[in-house]
Amino acid sequence: MVKYRMSRRLALVGLLAALAAACGPSNRNVVVQDFAEGRVVNLSITEKLTGTKDLLFLSLPKKTEFLEGYIQGVITDYKDNPIQGVVVRAVASGEAASDDTGDEASPSGFATSSFDPGVSDTNGFYRIRFSLPILNGVVDVRGRLLYNPGWKQERDNLGKAYEPQTKQSQFRLYYGRKRGEIVFAEGVRKTIVASVESKSASKLPPLPGAEAPAPAKPAEPAAKTNGGDEDLFKGFGFGQ
Repeated sequence: MVKYRMSRRLALVGLLAALAAACGPSNRNVVVQDFAEGRVVNLSITEKLTGTKDLLFLSLPKKTEFLEGYIQGVITDYKDNPIQGVVVRAVASGEAASDDTGDEASPSGFATSSFDPGVSDTNGFYRIRFSLPILNGVVDVRGRLLYNPGWKQERDNLGKAYEPQTKQSQFRLYYGRKRGEIVFAEGVRKTIVASVESKSASKLPPLPGAEAPAPAKPAEPAAKTNGGDEDLFKGFGFGQ
């Protein structure tokens, strides 16, 4: 009788484990309240194997739910023209506690945050793909957005590059699984302004502040002789 009860219990545990593995996370109503204002899009919840756990005499796989999606933005110049090929990276600086004891997630553990770099397209849009563990029903990640961080090396190697006016900005991404709340908050942002004046104010002293970079001037045509050919010897003083 004892062996029979034990075998039934093991069979029930195995059945529950199989059902848990078959029933993955539901992506219905992932986001009910969106406070990200279009900065975080295409959200979904997936399960990933993050270790094992012991249940009676069985060793069962331990899975963790991850919130996946994209952080998006736009790259333009001073005149609001879209710029293609600018790299934007996200770097996480901290996450929420991993369990009820308040211990932080182990840096060497499987349940870690990850961000893929984004590159602006022809319309200036960039998308940073992320995968963030949902710990105790919450995602709470702080970090920095780095705008074209390799522009100096690109300038030195290629002779030209896009220097970002804002090198980096702080952000916090929060998601509550229970209520389906998504929040994307950014820290203090630098806003660039340029002084303007009317014709009647031309005699007044100008406002302080640097002007926007002037557009590049087109190359001047090469000097030509009366015959229409390029004067290759003009700089040597021949014929003077």
